[in-house]
Amino acid sequence: MMITDPVEKLEYVMELGNFLLPVPDKATCTEILGCTSFVQICIKNGKFYGTADSAMVRGILAIFLSMIESKTIIEIKKIDLLAEFNSLKLNFGSGRLNGIQSIVSFFNNL
Repeated sequence: MMITDPVEKLEYVMELGNFLLPVPDKATCTEILGCTSFVQICIKNGKFYGTADSAMVRGILAIFLSMIESKTIIEIKKIDLLAEFNSLKLNFGSGRLNGIQSIVSFFNNL
C-alpha cells in the first residue's frame, strides 16, 4: 500500500511510534538536542531504543531505528540516513527538520 495523501502519511508516522520498544533498564541514553520535543536515543547490548514526548517524534524515531536495526556502528555510518528519510517525502516544519537533522547527527557521530 502506498500512501500519497500528506496528512495520511503523517498520521501513519504517528502510528509507527506505537511500535517502539520500551527502553530497558540500565540502557545508556543520550538526549537529542535541537528537537522541539524531549527525545532520547538509548543503547543497551548493541541495540538502539528511542523515546520522545511527542507521538510524531516517536514515529520518526521508529523510522530511523528500523533503518539501523541489526546493523553495526560501522554499517550505520555508511548509510545516508537523511537521504533515506527524505525519500519518504514527509512534510515537516522547520522545527521538526532541525530535530531530524539532530537525530541523523547523533547516528553519524557514534
